[in-house]
Amino acid sequence: MLVRSTYTLTTEDTAILPRSYHLELVKRLHDRLDLALGQETIPSVTCSGLIGRCSGAQGFLEFQAGEPYQLILTGLDEGSAKAIANAEFPDTLEFLGSKFSVRDRTDERSSYEELYSLWVATEPETERRLNLEFLTPTSFSQQGSHLPLPVPALMFRSWLERWNHFAPIYLGGDELIGYLQQFVHLRYHQIKTRSFQLPRAFVTGFVGNVSLQIPYRVEPIVANVANLLARYAVFSGTGVKTRLGMGQTELEIFK
Repeated sequence: MLVRSTYTLTTEDTAILPRSYHLELVKRLHDRLDLALGQETIPSVTCSGLIGRCSGAQGFLEFQAGEPYQLILTGLDEGSAKAIANAEFPDTLEFLGSKFSVRDRTDERSSYEELYSLWVATEPETERRLNLEFLTPTSFSQQGSHLPLPVPALMFRSWLERWNHFAPIYLGGDELIGYLQQFVHLRYHQIKTRSFQLPRAFVTGFVGNVSLQIPYRVEPIVANVANLLARYAVFSGTGVKTRLGMGQTELEIFK
């Protein structure tokens, strides 16, 4: 089971939160969902933080009264997905002295079996261009540091690692990543770097739009696996610290 719930929040008064508010928000949400936090090597829950227009100064972020903000929660295994799907949030969300009203909720539900059937098993027409939007700072762990660049192999490795960990259907390992690294290339990007603040440090990530091109010499079955992983990214997020708000990913498809 896979669930992606998107909440629309507003605040009646200007809300001022520390830049590192994400951890407190995630703790509050996990408590309400009755889920443990920080006990998994690969997180089964992703949280976007508050996505929308805000300004910042001196370690704080200012959220505007009446402005809509999105909060996205996803569950990647049966337990977390059911907890998110069945969650009944109150009309208000309060933390760190600020109060947000919950105005709307939309759910996207699927399963690993359904995604695999739709995009691989039924041999659909292969789509060769993937357009991704990274809504929150995205970065990859590499040799003890973080790389804030949309490297195709790192994106596919991130998605594949999560898929193989949670899904009942194994897709492949290093050979698949090596093949995708060789043939799938970055067609276009419009990105910028942005810092993601943690309680005692920060991570530099990128946000913006990235297009990947799958050449026609790539066999349809492999191209369809690449399509499947890109669609899974909408649930799993991309890169590091998706549990805390990094790596939120959207997808458009171009033939």
